[in-house]
Amino acid sequence: MTALLRYRTALLLRSYRWLPPLLLYAAVLAIGLTAGPQPLLDSLGWNAAALLPAAAWLVRVCVTVEPPAARACVAAASGPARAHLAGMLAALMCSALTGAVGIGVVLWVADPHTTDHLKAVPVGPAAVSGALAVLVSALLGTGVGAVTNPPVLLRPGWAVPVTMGAAVAVLVAGGSPANAAVRGLVVASHTGRIPYPLLSLLSAAVLAAGAAAVAGLLSSRRG
Repeated sequence: MTALLRYRTALLLRSYRWLPPLLLYAAVLAIGLTAGPQPLLDSLGWNAAALLPAAAWLVRVCVTVEPPAARACVAAASGPARAHLAGMLAALMCSALTGAVGIGVVLWVADPHTTDHLKAVPVGPAAVSGALAVLVSALLGTGVGAVTNPPVLLRPGWAVPVTMGAAVAVLVAGGSPANAAVRGLVVASHTGRIPYPLLSLLSAAVLAAGAAAVAGLLSSRRG
């Protein structure tokens, strides 16, 4: 699996098809940060929210970037499910790394105080909370990408709009772990109490694993 993961990551980086989702993430993040110094926890929540659609898009890049002949060879050598899983893991790793860079930007430009600017927010615990929210978004974005792209959704014309629509729906749905993690940071920006969305992270991991299992099963049947 390690060799497959390295192969998929190299394909992603060399293709430059990661640029559109990265630019989407950067643009959405910039919208939330360029209106002057924003409260730190609000900005960390915005960073996590901006990552989810980009993470879903990165899955599409990873599972479709390979030429058909190379895909067939890799699937024959390692199995279609393992090859597909490696692509999703590569997307997840790149999404998490992108979110981590975003946290660094937020820590640099945001105001480490509550929304009313009266109470200082400890930067270290806030960064940990933001990192957990990023992992939630990266996992759920990967899960969304897994079920809205091949081999689950085979029509390429529908894949991008369905992926983006599903990512936004997962982000705003009341019972979504991503919504809970982001909302927790926004609420904490008013109270100053740092949240640690461990339950949301566990739920996101379970949902992402389920989506990956479905995609892997279908890739084996259709491979």
